[in-house]
Amino acid sequence: MAYNNTIKVGISHGDVNGIGYEVIMKTLLDPRILEMCTPIIYGSPKVAAYHRKALNINNLSFNHIRAAKDAHYKKAYIINCINDDLRVELGKSTREAGESSFMALERACSDLQHSDIDVLITAPINKDNIQSEKFNFPGHTEFLAEKFNAEDYAMLMVSETMKMGVVTTHLPISKVAESLNKEIILSKIRIIAKSLQQDFSITKPKIAVFGLNPHAGDNGLLGNEEKNIIIPAIEQAKKEGIIALGPYPADGFFGSEDYRKFDAILAMYHDQGLIPFKLASFERGVNYTAGLPIIRTSPSHGTAYNLAGEDVASPESFRQALYLAIDIFKNREIYKEISKNPLRKYEVNPNQVDESVDIEAGENQ
Repeated sequence: MAYNNTIKVGISHGDVNGIGYEVIMKTLLDPRILEMCTPIIYGSPKVAAYHRKALNINNLSFNHIRAAKDAHYKKAYIINCINDDLRVELGKSTREAGESSFMALERACSDLQHSDIDVLITAPINKDNIQSEKFNFPGHTEFLAEKFNAEDYAMLMVSETMKMGVVTTHLPISKVAESLNKEIILSKIRIIAKSLQQDFSITKPKIAVFGLNPHAGDNGLLGNEEKNIIIPAIEQAKKEGIIALGPYPADGFFGSEDYRKFDAILAMYHDQGLIPFKLASFERGVNYTAGLPIIRTSPSHGTAYNLAGEDVASPESFRQALYLAIDIFKNREIYKEISKNPLRKYEVNPNQVDESVDIEAGENQ
């Protein structure tokens, strides 16, 4: 079992033509990182050297190893996962870059499955050029769910300001409504509630649930999904002892800053949740996949081809992803110990939950 600075943090290098290596290296320039964990990059020493030269980073080196088990405390490591003849073309989406993204991810996942690393941080990939017979997924989240046999999972965006989950993720907006049902919404509520307890050490989490339609349907005037699907899911969650409240209209919810009263929020679709999240927390936001048996985090931004090689990309989101992965690892270890020897069991009576949060519709009627 790993603790503190012996935590092995696996890092898949993502798209080599983007800002992945830049944010990784800028994060690891801080010597305090090596006091917290042992970072292991799954990528290419040759590509790392290319980016280090392009960014004029001279005071950082990686120790080359063949396997994660060879990594030791107070050093940063890199494992070569790709072909040495890979050509880096900064700012461009290429098939070769997509292939190298997958090869690094696959090797890191294999080591995670065998407990050779403790957590995984994924640098940004291009969701288009990585597509192949071996990777036919909308993104990291769905790939990892299949790889680790997780039927129920949730994308949870995390920052100091809020934790934002979504019911549907990378889905065309035209298909959102037909993809919603009581069970999938209830599943996301359950996953987030459990994650808040075991991953974030929140004993009795309070979750806000959004409606789908403007004004949360306005009693059926603007849509019936709230009455037919969302409210029944919330009511069932309450019966199970989960503090889930709503459905709230998203505009008024953020306009009144009532998001500060909740431990997490569940939006119905991608942009409904991620637009306000990134407005509030773009540079420090982290993408966390809740519900997996393993711990995976990622910066909340993409490959940022337009910034590649310019030495202007902020490493803050990646740094926060590393911090969060370590924190969750420690919290899960504590949760396991408490579960083995509980001092007392907390019970939640949903009938005694404060539901006084008052959210206006958000638009003048």
